[in-house]
Amino acid sequence: MSEATATHGRRATREGGGRRRGRERTRGQRVRRWIGWSLIALLLVAGGTAWWLYHRLDSNITGVDLNKALGEDRPEKLPTSGQNLLVLGSDSRAGAENKDLGGGGNVSGSRSDTAMVVHIPEGRAKATAVSIPRDTLVSRPECTKADGSSVSAADRVMFNSVYSQAGPSCVVKTVEKMSGIRIDHYMEINFAGFKDLVDAIGGVTVTIDEPIHDKASGLELEAGTHRLTGTQSLAFVRTRHGIGDGSDLGRIGLQQQFMLALLSEIKKQDLLSSPTKTYKIANSATGSLTTDSELASLTKLAEFARSMNGIDPASMETIMLPVRYDTKDPNRVVAAEPQVTQLWKALRADQEIPESAKKSPATGGGS
Repeated sequence: MSEATATHGRRATREGGGRRRGRERTRGQRVRRWIGWSLIALLLVAGGTAWWLYHRLDSNITGVDLNKALGEDRPEKLPTSGQNLLVLGSDSRAGAENKDLGGGGNVSGSRSDTAMVVHIPEGRAKATAVSIPRDTLVSRPECTKADGSSVSAADRVMFNSVYSQAGPSCVVKTVEKMSGIRIDHYMEINFAGFKDLVDAIGGVTVTIDEPIHDKASGLELEAGTHRLTGTQSLAFVRTRHGIGDGSDLGRIGLQQQFMLALLSEIKKQDLLSSPTKTYKIANSATGSLTTDSELASLTKLAEFARSMNGIDPASMETIMLPVRYDTKDPNRVVAAEPQVTQLWKALRADQEIPESAKKSPATGGGS
């Protein structure tokens, strides 16, 4: 074999090997490129799903711009006053589910079926919840409704009627006028949202000392410990015919007891281990939720919840606004003095509430 032929053969071999290695590298590149694009696609799908879930939860929340509605005519925010939250349970009949849960019938509009002023002192180590009886006669200030129309001031109106007459911002304004406390945040949940939230967390456990037999709500519970479903829980916080004297005052104790049990249940849930359950709870909690505009986003709501993490529901103090029966209408109650003044003063100053301010003549405590 001539030297030229041998040289040509070696060159061909090198070139052939080079083409094979080139083809191998090309296949490897295609595989890596396929894997890379697949990962990108998966990330995009996951990210898109996460965005969709976040957007859905975020859009669930309805916001009320309290600052715009109330203007400057509000109590001063004191540097040591902590945080004050007004929580309402609305008996809105809007939607088929709310109407059914509310007992059906031709009831229109909404009322604040449950109302609590929750005071969270500086440091967020404890909290105090003051329940305002729905039958309390109050002075309603002049208010501006969401549509821009005005509602004139009025005396001796039932507290729970303010919501239906003038909307949530007027309820906040009424509470601020009667207490002198600036309300920082507002939260409202309706019948369906309350029921769904309880069902989403798997029920709430309560213990009662006396049986409850309420034909109006259908709630039948013997004395002892019970794990309540969402429907039972709604009946539990709304029942009044099966306890005490059948008035609104009797059920306030049940509402406060249930609130603490619900907060304890949520706090002990291991949500991180079950994203599906976490989403279900979040969807139920936000689906029927109205807040002030400063909390009306998933991010802000989560930040507020995290700031409350150090509060132990077991240490939360629950008080009913001290009231006495009205002399003109025994079916209504009015604020009892001097207890109410002492109560609001202590909360405004972020101080311990004196025992004398917790006694309510209508329930046999105080004069």
